[in-house]
Amino acid sequence: MSRCLFLVMFGLLASTGPLLAQPANHDLPPPSVLAPSTADNPADQTEDVKVGDRWIYEVRDEIIGEVKAIYTNVVTDITKSEINVRVSATGKPNSGYMTYDRLWNLKDNGTWKIAPHDGSGIRLPLEVGKQWSFQADLVNSTAGISFKQTGRAKIVAKGSVTTRAGTFDTFKIEESHTATASQDATKKAQIVQQTWYAPQINHWVKRTFVSKADGHTRESSTMELLEYGHRD
Repeated sequence: MSRCLFLVMFGLLASTGPLLAQPANHDLPPPSVLAPSTADNPADQTEDVKVGDRWIYEVRDEIIGEVKAIYTNVVTDITKSEINVRVSATGKPNSGYMTYDRLWNLKDNGTWKIAPHDGSGIRLPLEVGKQWSFQADLVNSTAGISFKQTGRAKIVAKGSVTTRAGTFDTFKIEESHTATASQDATKKAQIVQQTWYAPQINHWVKRTFVSKADGHTRESSTMELLEYGHRD
């Protein structure tokens, strides 16, 4: 699989889950990898996520203007420090599993273990103007490779966003980060991601990301919420 296809696959992994029908390629890590500090007060963490909560997303390839996949994310297990999610793609027979911290930062996508986490979640309290720098270590033990991630994030706006699931009050978070191979500093991926997070459903309702390698765009996608359900 080419580096281009690898970036496509792991771009979606960072936001939705595995592309279950595709074999893994291990040239580059997931693009959405940055690590802001966790909340200073544990009480600031998301408290009302429950086992059985679900979010269904449509992923659109902005380069060709077509829908690529529909993913269903279901919470399967919650601990004091982690949220575990089962991810399934419509029309695909298998499921994947993702582990997040309680602020929706990705820690494990089944291929990459990320320490402390990828930072693609939120930072509380949510307020416009908040910004932070980040770094993380990514390890793919199966392939025997690792990457370093660095970058910055900022909450840039607050406003309503409408998808087919409804209209939501959101905070917009902009992130830019770089992944550099530990074994080869010339192998890099640059990613810009935007997230619209809705506190009322404790999840994002929209995400966009653009990934580049060797100075060229490899992937540009948009992910939007189609449906959600909160278990009583």
